[in-house]
Amino acid sequence: MRTECHLGAVQGSAIKAVLGPTNTGKTHLAIERMAAHSSGCMGFPLRLLAREVYDRVRAIKGDDAVALITGEERIEPKGARYMCCTAEAMPRDGAGAAFVALDEAQIGADRERGHIFTDRLLNTRGREETMLLGAATLEPLVRQLVPEAEISDRPRFSTLTHIGPRKLSRLPPRSAIVAFSAEQVYAVAEMLRRFRGGAAVVMGALSPETRNKQVALFQNGEVDYIVATDAIGMGLNLDVNHVAFAGLTKFDGVRMRRLLPAEMAQIAGRAGRHQRDGTFGTLSGMNKHGSAPEFTEEEVYAIEEHRFAPLTHLYWREPEPRFDSLDRLIADLETPPSDPALRLAPEAIDLATLKRLAGEPIADTVRGAGKVRRFWEACSLPDFRQRGPDVHARFVARLWQDLAQGYLGADYVAARISELDNMAGDIDTLQGRIAAIRSWAYICQRPDWVMARDEMAARARAVEAKLSDALHARLTERFVNRRTAILMKSLGQDAGMLPIEMSDDGAVSVEGETLGHVEGLRFVVDPAARHEDRRMLLAAAEKALPRLLGERAEALAASDLGEIELRRGKLSWKGETLAELEQRDGTAMPVLKPAREVSALPEGARRKLVTALESWLEKTLEPLQPLEKMHHAASNPDAGSQARALLLNLIAGHGFVTRERAGIEHLPKEMRPFLRKIGVTFGALDIFAPALLKPAPRQLLNALGVDRRPLQDAMLPVIADTKKLPSGYRHAGSQAIRIDLAEKILRAAHETRAKAQAKDRRRKFVLDLALPISIGLEEGNIARLLGNAGFRVQKARPLPEGRFGPPRPDQWEWRPARRKQERQKPAQPREGNAFAALADLVR
Repeated sequence: MRTECHLGAVQGSAIKAVLGPTNTGKTHLAIERMAAHSSGCMGFPLRLLAREVYDRVRAIKGDDAVALITGEERIEPKGARYMCCTAEAMPRDGAGAAFVALDEAQIGADRERGHIFTDRLLNTRGREETMLLGAATLEPLVRQLVPEAEISDRPRFSTLTHIGPRKLSRLPPRSAIVAFSAEQVYAVAEMLRRFRGGAAVVMGALSPETRNKQVALFQNGEVDYIVATDAIGMGLNLDVNHVAFAGLTKFDGVRMRRLLPAEMAQIAGRAGRHQRDGTFGTLSGMNKHGSAPEFTEEEVYAIEEHRFAPLTHLYWREPEPRFDSLDRLIADLETPPSDPALRLAPEAIDLATLKRLAGEPIADTVRGAGKVRRFWEACSLPDFRQRGPDVHARFVARLWQDLAQGYLGADYVAARISELDNMAGDIDTLQGRIAAIRSWAYICQRPDWVMARDEMAARARAVEAKLSDALHARLTERFVNRRTAILMKSLGQDAGMLPIEMSDDGAVSVEGETLGHVEGLRFVVDPAARHEDRRMLLAAAEKALPRLLGERAEALAASDLGEIELRRGKLSWKGETLAELEQRDGTAMPVLKPAREVSALPEGARRKLVTALESWLEKTLEPLQPLEKMHHAASNPDAGSQARALLLNLIAGHGFVTRERAGIEHLPKEMRPFLRKIGVTFGALDIFAPALLKPAPRQLLNALGVDRRPLQDAMLPVIADTKKLPSGYRHAGSQAIRIDLAEKILRAAHETRAKAQAKDRRRKFVLDLALPISIGLEEGNIARLLGNAGFRVQKARPLPEGRFGPPRPDQWEWRPARRKQERQKPAQPREGNAFAALADLVR
């Protein structure tokens, strides 16, 4: 066991603690000091801040001299002498740098990440100078834990003044509104979009790239307001004049509680920049009673005068545990500190994951110090997805299965990254993908986890950048209306009093003046309405559109929806998309994702329209019920792995698969009756569901976008062969034949062969080609099709010259290619076993 305090401090190294409120220039001072040394290392609480300082130091020292190291990104030029890191990625020894700095050191009192900052505060030192940056509340603990430190206080450059509650409509420009839940952030941003033209949005769940772009919207003046969670208080440099609190309570991971005065000041301190003073207050009118959360007199005094109760402890966890065994590792991590100024850190997600997996069979593979250390590193993977300990533990367990064998294969990692390379979806969907790609970016940065690490890391960063761009676009689309933002600067508040009308053809007008027209549920501005003297009319139309579009949507929902079209995975009306269809695992029935125009409708109209569209879709997709049965059977754990594998192949083929690809040699013969009951046909060349080879299901699969092969609308029996085979056909020489009809021909051939052998035991027999000819196959193509199934033809010799009579018939015989012997299983499923359970499911 190691002690908490640093025992081997660099001799002659000066330790300075620079403490004070926000806007005191602490970080700027640290950057200047680092630039004055031959080398340096700085740790930050956020990847965003590390990147910001990295860019600043790079401008001073040059690109080749500065490195950026975070959990998900590593930019390490050869010979770099300065490092900007997140605290977790910061080397404990400071990488031997002459200068070391730790920013926001008071985070040592945070329940989740505090032990990391405490360890860096106690143990990370520069050869020549160490600088600890933080709030003034940290001073007593610095004196107690680092008595050799020289402490200096820095005053705030500007003053903070409390101005009380303000309504959203009365907020001054260049304001930041702080909320403490994603729902509240979205609600405030939506109201600002309607009344003030929009707002930038900043939340901890956003990727750093998206946050940068949203902050740029505010900094560039495209919007005058920014709505954020308390993540805004962690060092973001903004030109904010006023900070409005939408609430004064938050959930801290354990309970709902009121913010501490120091936390309030950290957020309020974003107001004012350099010598410009700032104000703070609360936001009124955010609940049904119209009352606003309010600061107490004591809190106002503390914030304005920067006087707060000092911190009484920091959280600590053994930074160098022993790796003899998992039990020893857990015991070390749960050992309390001996210093009274330190407290044992609450169980963080990494330790929770370790303890969960240590009690499972997977722990049996973890033996020896090397594997225990590697297993702990896997458990330390951050839970970017925020799905909770159980879900995160399952992800880590799957990761360990590969790491225990060595490296993650490049193909496997590339496939996981490719799955996330999808820019479609709403805000929540894109946030989920960004969280997932951040996990893979972290994994790819590990030096001993991934083959072709640099290439995979570059791919992950590229996908994250694309997703961040898409998310920024979605946020801007939803919460920023630039046209309204411009108009509201010159319009009065009476624009909504004008009468707005919409004609049957969708034309929108006010007092006879046309403002534009509605296409589907989307309003298109008439170019003439942009004229300077019609701006008030345009603003009035904006206020009336929810009502007008709501009435139009309700009328559509009450109709028979005969004009709705399903094409390429979308529902359209009058050429405009109403909803996209998102496929789900385990079912053929997609989820309806309303388009932005539908989501923007009033709640009542939106609910009626979505309900009507869902009912229409359910009825329209009835021909796909055979495919749905396959999904249900495949998801049944009692079906058996071989049957599920075949069903999954059929599902992937959208109703058919060749025998070669079906893996049928592994399927027990006694399983076939159960599969036939759900519509599966075992043919000579293909496994298929006849019900899915009809025109209606094939057209639906194509319209849903899940089967993009060429489509034959009428599903003709025989067509000309093409290089790209249409859905539901197989090659037959110069023609292509529908799979079910090909099976009909082959079955008739086998029946003829069986009768011939039963009659005189001869291998050769005469085959009547009337059936394939009547279907439309040419004679040469008939032989090609039958040849694929093992039938061989021996052409009859012509009659000798001068002899007359009917020509001799061709002789056929069946010589199948050798196949692997199908595995034998018990002949009949007995009651209570997996096959009987599948039979019950089919019934």
